[in-house]
Amino acid sequence: MIEKLYYTADEIAQMVGVGRTTSYKMVNQMNAELLKQGFLVVKGKIPKEYFDAKYYGGSHPVEVGA
Repeated sequence: MIEKLYYTADEIAQMVGVGRTTSYKMVNQMNAELLKQGFLVVKGKIPKEYFDAKYYGGSHPVEVGA
């Protein structure tokens, strides 16, 4: 099976313990940050590595796609 690269807003809602509306806002905010950095985004999804670094506080900056 291929490893998933993205979390969906529904998965984030379950992991974080928030509603779907809140998780979609989180995804939209993170996608906007990625767009400003010049990355392509997928609506309603966020790269796992980026979410983990943003939410769980990675010890170093994460470069998505590197």
